[in-house]
Amino acid sequence: MSFKITNDDLRDFAQDYQNRPAAKVLENAVTTNGVRAASFNWHSIADDAPVFSIDLATGDVADQKQSGRCWMFAALNTMRHEMQQKFNLPDNFELSQSYAFFWDKFEKANWFYENIINTAQLPLGDRKVAWLLETPQQDGGQWDMLCALIEKYGVVPKTAMPESYNSSRSNEINAVLNNQLRHDAVILRKLVNDQASDDEINSIRKQMLNNVYRMLAYAFGEPVTKFDFEYRTKKDKEYHRDADLTPQEFFKKYVGWNLDDYISIIQAPTADKEYGKTYTIEMLGNVVGGRQVKHLNLSMADFKQLAIDQLKGGESVWFGSDVIKYSNTKHGLMALNTYDYEKLFDTELTMTKAEALDYGESMMDHAMVLTGVDLVNERPTKWKVENSWGPKVGTKGYFVMSDAWMDQYCYQIVINKKYLSDQLKQAAAQEPIVLKPWDPMGTLA
Repeated sequence: MSFKITNDDLRDFAQDYQNRPAAKVLENAVTTNGVRAASFNWHSIADDAPVFSIDLATGDVADQKQSGRCWMFAALNTMRHEMQQKFNLPDNFELSQSYAFFWDKFEKANWFYENIINTAQLPLGDRKVAWLLETPQQDGGQWDMLCALIEKYGVVPKTAMPESYNSSRSNEINAVLNNQLRHDAVILRKLVNDQASDDEINSIRKQMLNNVYRMLAYAFGEPVTKFDFEYRTKKDKEYHRDADLTPQEFFKKYVGWNLDDYISIIQAPTADKEYGKTYTIEMLGNVVGGRQVKHLNLSMADFKQLAIDQLKGGESVWFGSDVIKYSNTKHGLMALNTYDYEKLFDTELTMTKAEALDYGESMMDHAMVLTGVDLVNERPTKWKVENSWGPKVGTKGYFVMSDAWMDQYCYQIVINKKYLSDQLKQAAAQEPIVLKPWDPMGTLA
């Protein structure tokens, strides 16, 4: 069945438009100011005041600048919050995102080679191959991917490996690196299909990784292997120096987390994902042989209660969401009433959370940190969010997220297993169901 737009239809549409009393006023407002400004609901500022019954102490807000490292910033921020309290570190202390960025891109290159070799006998038009080649590597990631990096390479303070031009503006190195990886994919696919030996393929793959290491060292600086950690305490300005540390020693001594204690919880109410089951995503990861990406899917009620319990315990919470939806960076708001698109255009836009996921309207695209919550009669009304877009965005870098916005657009949190019931711990220990590479729960923040 087809439907052709006729001239009569066009006249009807134009007549309907002209019959609307406010049409020209709204046309002037939207064409002059844009959709978001014209639909902004200023009442949302008062509805979501930045005051919270639970409000954790945190340092200065970090800035990922022109890079897609939110997942990395958010994870390292959760670690530094505890470090700042434990060691009385200054507010501007940060763990090096550039150090983790180097190793992530290096490991992602090897991950790409692994998947190219494993799919080499599939045609180029196969969806999996096309998916791999569309973006060989990118800045984004997920919690388990950072854990895999830390378990292998440790962490360092930002003073030991500071930001570079390319870590703060990653588009140039990404373009060249993806060019290199696609170039290498041509060679690797040909080697496999010409039935080259494993030794020959691995030898050439090692040469390719050597090239990648050199490119990344030029772009970010070669990663530090030993360093001195120096700082003055926040309160009494007492000087401390710890010399000749390795990144693994620094993580063990100053962060001290058992990363196995932290698991990913998702909130995916789609028909293909049963609550109480664990899931992983085919071909998603960064470190070959490292930690697997794994999610436990729970109801929204369980999801939020775990976040509240962890905040009550004094720990901030890494989370992933669709940050662009109904958010305002000037006022630091994430609320469903921030913009009233439906009234502006006199239409219906509402979809359920499951429908939005299934139809590509929403997915996780940004990771941040929950550092507070406002509880009224033990029920959350709004949440405090630490972003990684610098102090000039929102309220000195912080956002207010309404509880209703969390219901609709939050998809992932990371929780210490000590806050899980025995039943949920058993559920988390299950072998994961494998989802397709393009599943929305596999998107990278």
